[in-house]
Amino acid sequence: MAVNVVYKNIPTVALRGIVVFPGMRLHFDVGRKKSIAAIKEAMNGDQKIFLVTQRDISVNNPTAEDLYSFGVVASVKQVIKAPEADFMRVVVEGISRATVDSFSDFSPYILANVKEKRSKSVKGVDSAELEALIRKVKDAFDDYLQTMSRDIEDIAAKVFFSEKPSEIADIVAGNTIHNFKDRQELLEELNPVERLHRLYAMLVNEVNVLKIENDIENKVESQMEKNQREYYLREKIKTISEELGEHEDSLSEIQKYREKIRALDCSDEIRNKLNGECDKLSKLQSGGADASIIRSYLDAALALPFGSYTEDCLELSGARRILDEDHYGLRKIKERFIEMLAVRMCSDNLKGSIICLVGPPGVGKTSIVRSVAKAMGRKYVRLSLGGLSDEAEIRGHRKTYVGAMPGRIVNALTQAKTFNPIILLDEIDKLGKDYKGDPASAMLEVLDPEQNFSFRDNYMEFPVDLSKVLFITTANDASSIPQPLFDRMEIIELTSYTPEEKFHIAKNHLVKKQSSMHGMNGKDIRFADSAIRMLIDSYTREAGVRRLEQTIAKICRKAVVKLNDEDIKRVTVNCELVKEFLGPEKYQRDKLPSKDSVGVVNGLAWTSVGGEMLQVEAVIMEGSGKLELTGSLGDVMKESAKAALSYIKSRAHNYGIDISALNKKDIHIHVPQGAVPKDGPSAGVTIATALLSVITGKSVDRKVAMTGEISLTGRVLPIGGLKEKSMAAYKSGVKRILIPEDNLSDLWEIDDVIKENVEFIGVSRLDDVFLLAVKGVSFTDSKSSVRFSPHDIIINDIRGEADEIR
Repeated sequence: MAVNVVYKNIPTVALRGIVVFPGMRLHFDVGRKKSIAAIKEAMNGDQKIFLVTQRDISVNNPTAEDLYSFGVVASVKQVIKAPEADFMRVVVEGISRATVDSFSDFSPYILANVKEKRSKSVKGVDSAELEALIRKVKDAFDDYLQTMSRDIEDIAAKVFFSEKPSEIADIVAGNTIHNFKDRQELLEELNPVERLHRLYAMLVNEVNVLKIENDIENKVESQMEKNQREYYLREKIKTISEELGEHEDSLSEIQKYREKIRALDCSDEIRNKLNGECDKLSKLQSGGADASIIRSYLDAALALPFGSYTEDCLELSGARRILDEDHYGLRKIKERFIEMLAVRMCSDNLKGSIICLVGPPGVGKTSIVRSVAKAMGRKYVRLSLGGLSDEAEIRGHRKTYVGAMPGRIVNALTQAKTFNPIILLDEIDKLGKDYKGDPASAMLEVLDPEQNFSFRDNYMEFPVDLSKVLFITTANDASSIPQPLFDRMEIIELTSYTPEEKFHIAKNHLVKKQSSMHGMNGKDIRFADSAIRMLIDSYTREAGVRRLEQTIAKICRKAVVKLNDEDIKRVTVNCELVKEFLGPEKYQRDKLPSKDSVGVVNGLAWTSVGGEMLQVEAVIMEGSGKLELTGSLGDVMKESAKAALSYIKSRAHNYGIDISALNKKDIHIHVPQGAVPKDGPSAGVTIATALLSVITGKSVDRKVAMTGEISLTGRVLPIGGLKEKSMAAYKSGVKRILIPEDNLSDLWEIDDVIKENVEFIGVSRLDDVFLLAVKGVSFTDSKSSVRFSPHDIIINDIRGEADEIR
């Protein structure tokens, strides 16, 4: 019977992560001073050394509790020490297992008393079972070598030709098992059969892990186009995650996206769409182009304020106060928004109409919408549509295009951070159209309350609810808006400001604003009322107040210079100072003729900057019955002149006109300011009156102005722009205005100051116009006319009215 050897005070080396088996040759580096001293001591003696493994590899100065009790007595075969190196390389060969009885010293190196442990005998074990177990271990070892593609013929031969269970287990374990805790477990097992069982289980698991690693490596290699190390490592980590089923959870970016999607207050359709995009992203390379596209899409979609709505402020008195503070006049639009607020107080489900504000530039269309948003407590976003010609600007671009992004409508919701803002679609009449599509057609769905609850943006690819958004559009020319789009909007016309409205706007708003912007207050500068009226009448001519504000700003700049140069405390802007700052007056008021004249009639015209007095002149001469028209007249005005002459000729006997003599005369009609193009039907009554005056030789009342379209049968038809035309007549000193009878219903828009100083008379036929405007003309029939006064409308007999005028 063999006796277990006892080793007294044998030099001991503590190993980190290494387990040596009997019969195993191994080299490793020794760097700790205690270990180097133990190696040197062994080399000075019988070269025997005890190798024991640390329980925790992070411990740098191990004690008895830090070391396993089972180790290996080994023989030091070779020591290599490089010059000036602080470590040595050692080659050892395991001799036998051993257990620690005690440690006799830990300084300057570890000394231990150990007892040899031999493997147990296999006598009494079923030889067939043992043979089968040995074969299984050898087969598993062969699989391991093939999977690892390792060429270790000497070791393999030793295993395959050995029949000793203990030797086979130690050789295989020493060359296959990598986990030092598993190796320690096999080292401490003294029963060779049990050791083979445990080794076989570990070996099978190791082979399976190696096969998975090989599969992972093959998958990665098949996906790689460039053999870059960083790319390779990322793909390998990704494939490992896929094999473990932890790919989605391991990617924090995708997890964050999913958490945000779960938190959205949106429909299942939208949530499923976004989750589907996350699934696509999880299968793509993180740095690839497709991943960047999906990432941009998810960022844009998650930025939408799903479920976020601002609460409307429905206090009517407060809304009126805000609108009146910010804007003077604009009565119609203010009333319309107050009505909308009142209706919303009664019903939350009302689908409001799309409001379109039509008017000339500078009359406050954009700013009034900002005030409406302020009054309602809603977020305000402005979209400028002028010159827009790409449909994708409205509907968004498909994700497949480079640089694709959502349309402007969806971006407006993201900008507002709420799903019920007020969105101003500015300059909708200036939408373009080209080969990229028709933006006006794309706007049909946006502005239709019956459809916009499920507006589909090409980029988002899911329905976006626009039903809670209050859309307000602006335009300068309603005729430029496509008819299908026009039909979906409620048109509110904003006419040009009257001089009185401009005066109040300038005094209450513009002067204060520009003074503050130029660092002045009421103590530094004061504008006289006469100076403000002078700026309006003599230095600006516009429908709105933009040029007026620029002129006030110019005066403020010069006033600042004056304050500093002359060291004065206050500048009072009067008419004289205005001329000093701005130079001579640029515009002159329209003036009435100094006396009643034959063939000179006061007409009224509408322009983009307000109304104007338009005098029509006519002369008659010997000729052949021709009608000459000059003054840059358009086709409509020329046709009106021909219709007027034909009507007068058809009624020649009623006015005592010799038709044969008339046919031998030429008539020339001219409208002054010949360089300015003129057109429109509203000058018809003016041209007809000038013709009758020059043909009959009767003068026209210089204090009467008129406007109205005529028909060939002498009917007076309604016109537009009455507010601006009446203001021009009032400023020129006209006392009576002849308007179409059908326009009497528009008099409520006229400023009270004008109605107090100007008399409006509604006429239905040209004969009425002639009797009221041409002095001394007589007519054989009698008609009726409608007279307007500040208090009521009176129907008078035309002849009696004409006598009263005269």
